[in-house]
Amino acid sequence: MTRLAVVTGAGRGLGAALVGHLAGQAWEVVACVRTEAAAAALGRERVTVVVQDVREPVGAALLGAVGDRPVDALVNNAGIGAPARPLADTDPRTILDSVDVNVAGPLRLAQALLPGLLAAPAPLIVNVSSRLGSLSAQAAGDFAGRGTSYAYRVSKAAQNMLTIALAAELAGRVRCWAVHPGALTTAMGAADATTPAEVAAARLAHLLDSTETTSPRYLSLDGPDLNW
Repeated sequence: MTRLAVVTGAGRGLGAALVGHLAGQAWEVVACVRTEAAAAALGRERVTVVVQDVREPVGAALLGAVGDRPVDALVNNAGIGAPARPLADTDPRTILDSVDVNVAGPLRLAQALLPGLLAAPAPLIVNVSSRLGSLSAQAAGDFAGRGTSYAYRVSKAAQNMLTIALAAELAGRVRCWAVHPGALTTAMGAADATTPAEVAAARLAHLLDSTETTSPRYLSLDGPDLNW
């Protein structure tokens, strides 16, 4: 049976690369983008493109594209960052904006698609996270000097907690994983990034084939599992 994946943030970077890779591996993909312009660039066999901003309630276009089919994988890839600034110059609204996209966005998708996920034989929710969301690593000073914004660190830590909360409620029914994709050479990547989006997409696509039942799980595509 053909598997179905829903991928957010599919307009560019890792999301676009993942959509192309999954379609090439015979998955059916519903690709969520923010604009019609982004939709035009993704059209291909096995891919249904819908305009769905994760900051908004899940709309009829996405629900119609999924229909009553089982959803084997939900990849919450859409994300937002913010410039790194010291406390005195940090606008609290950047934190609220980041939480809306990076935390409430995945929550909205999980709520709307839960019936389809529960209908799949081994469903998986992947929240594309970051190692910078690790409370233990940040407290240990592992990333001191990186200059990452308050908004990104706070929202990714909150997204990790969302993954844990989803895993607790959906235990034994839907696996829930937080995945650090690596240091990507994309628009949101750091200056010292070395991993092309296509490489990370292939790794993530391979991960979607995993039969690992641990949930929650916090892992890196280019290394061992991470500490929360």
